[in-house]
Amino acid sequence: MSSPNWQQIKTDLEQKGVRYALASFVDLHGMAKAKAVPLPHLGQMARGSELFTGAALDGVPQEVSDDEVAAVPDATSLTILPWQKEVVWFASDLHLRGEPFEACSRNVLHRVRAEAAAMGYRFNLGIETEFFVLKRNGAGDLVPYSERDTLDKPAYDVRGLLDNLPWLDELVQAMNDLGWGVYSFDHEDGPGQFETDFDYAEVLTMADRLTFFKLMAKEIAHRHGLIATFMPKPFGDRTGSGAHYNMSLADLASGENLFVDPEGKPAAVSRLAEHFIAGILRHAAAICAVIAPTVNSYKRLVAQGSMSGFTWAPVFVCYGNNNRTNMLRIPSPGGRVECRAADISCNPYLGGAMILAAGLEGIREQLDPGDPNLVNAYTLTPEQLAERGITMLPRTLGEAIEAFAADPLSRRVFGDALFDSFVAYKREEWQSYHCTISDWEMKRYLEFF
Repeated sequence: MSSPNWQQIKTDLEQKGVRYALASFVDLHGMAKAKAVPLPHLGQMARGSELFTGAALDGVPQEVSDDEVAAVPDATSLTILPWQKEVVWFASDLHLRGEPFEACSRNVLHRVRAEAAAMGYRFNLGIETEFFVLKRNGAGDLVPYSERDTLDKPAYDVRGLLDNLPWLDELVQAMNDLGWGVYSFDHEDGPGQFETDFDYAEVLTMADRLTFFKLMAKEIAHRHGLIATFMPKPFGDRTGSGAHYNMSLADLASGENLFVDPEGKPAAVSRLAEHFIAGILRHAAAICAVIAPTVNSYKRLVAQGSMSGFTWAPVFVCYGNNNRTNMLRIPSPGGRVECRAADISCNPYLGGAMILAAGLEGIREQLDPGDPNLVNAYTLTPEQLAERGITMLPRTLGEAIEAFAADPLSRRVFGDALFDSFVAYKREEWQSYHCTISDWEMKRYLEFF
């Protein structure tokens, strides 16, 4: 691959009225961070001139005495901000002393992508974006934008969708102007909750797009006086926000989808895909700590807890057909695998890396996923689950992070420094949560005892 012509890129951007460039990377949470440079400085930025103190960011394993890391922009990720067209955004890799920084989330994904490429595969990923857009009422409470958005079962509600169309239209048009190929959007199962669905892409491109999407959705909502949140479960009695991973492997040379069932059966996949599934199931608990990475994530991963009935979130380590109670679902007509445990707060670089590494292990070892679960897993008794060999996903962040710490795959994917930092940060997050007294506890216990 030839090196990008940064002088030509600068000239093209100048002609479009761009004045500033962002060399953007993410912290442990997948939140975009950046420095802005005037466009005449783009050539220097491309050489890694913009330095950052890693110790100032959550989960970046550096001391205040360490050398700074440099953000090296990826020219292929060039994105002019649709809402602020004088600014261009570049997804960037962190370097330390001229070499890729091992603990950079994007570099973690690069390493696992290279493993896939060495095996002849490209990992394609589509991520469904679920999120809430809310406003504050006169009392300061967070409520839906539309006063009519009050149904107990608001999924696919037309009135709620149309009432929110002013900001939704701006967001969807921006996504399509960027070439993302939005093919649907809808009102989801919670008041003020929405989903956008757009074309899948190679995993790095999709991780870049999800990172940018979160920034863009928040900024466009803000322009309308609203708050977009990617908190997985903002309301205890409503459905949470997932980020379902729709996954397939393609032949690196031909682009052929290798997950397609050779017999063309509905809700079926190839034997290669079954090995991939088995690898993910083997490491499901560790993966869960990365794709459902917060205390709040595990209030989404429950069978019930929504006024509309079931939460539609998986709680079991199993796979099957077009069945939303499985962690891994094979939708009709097949050719892809959907991981339903991921939520919208995840860092997509780390989530993509963990799930791809586990799937590749399944392929290398020719693992067998066992029989698919074809029934509503929510209704199975503990005895029936045991008979089927179905275990539960971690029930708390505490369980998940200990599973992550115990699984050798985690350290291999993350590298020593980021592995240690992630475990320490998430253990502290779990401990901090338990040192906080909630309103629930005050109401239940203060005057009872």
